[in-house]
Amino acid sequence: MSDPKEEKKRQDQFPWSRSKFHSEYNYYLAKYKVESCLENSKGTSLLDLACGDGMMTQIFSEHFSKVVGVDASATHIKEARKRCPKVTFHESLIEDLSLASRFDSIFLLDILEHVQDPVALLKKAASHLNDNGVMVIHVPNANAVNRKIAVKMGTLLECTELTPFDIDIAGHRRSYIMDTLTQDVISSGLKVIKTGGIFYKMLSTAQMDWFLKNGLWQSGEFGWGRVGGETKDWKEEFCRACYEYGKESPDDCNLIYAVAEK
Repeated sequence: MSDPKEEKKRQDQFPWSRSKFHSEYNYYLAKYKVESCLENSKGTSLLDLACGDGMMTQIFSEHFSKVVGVDASATHIKEARKRCPKVTFHESLIEDLSLASRFDSIFLLDILEHVQDPVALLKKAASHLNDNGVMVIHVPNANAVNRKIAVKMGTLLECTELTPFDIDIAGHRRSYIMDTLTQDVISSGLKVIKTGGIFYKMLSTAQMDWFLKNGLWQSGEFGWGRVGGETKDWKEEFCRACYEYGKESPDDCNLIYAVAEK
């Protein structure tokens, strides 16, 4: 690993945050990331790695009696503390983290694609896990159906290619598919007890965001809904359906996850 100060500086430089980029889509994606995490969690204490700007940590804090959030970005931690004043936050690289407590659940969300050594990071995170606890690990899915379509279109050379947004805005170092995710988890000494996918995503993130903000969501006019049928919030129903369908087709989802234990 390079100098921790240099790595911390690198993590500070990326501008991406869930509430600032593609905010509508990321709102719904976060909603279902949280739902999936809670479905797979254990106990009453949570370590949120890396917590980002606290958008999801705030919701997690309603379901756990003890929540600790960690992020390497000073900007993100500042926002998280404003959003969640009752949560304890640490500005730190996960690799440098030292805590006295262990936790029933650890959420390692959208971080393995950023770090130099994902296996070493998984081992470090697991050191904070209770013996009967669970770790929930999310990563973006290189085999998501929108990326498969992009390859057919010629806008990606291959599904695992990192885009300029991935590299320069989000700070990704690698891409994952289900096999490589589970290989890293197993190589860290953890046992994979469950895998799955979150949210069936058929368009690019920018297109999904536009669609959710501007789509024809009212019933009638050949939009969503049955003519003369029950009126619903069709945007909410669409996102719920994408989440539920994604459970049936995890390899096509925007995100994939592994649930692991010691």
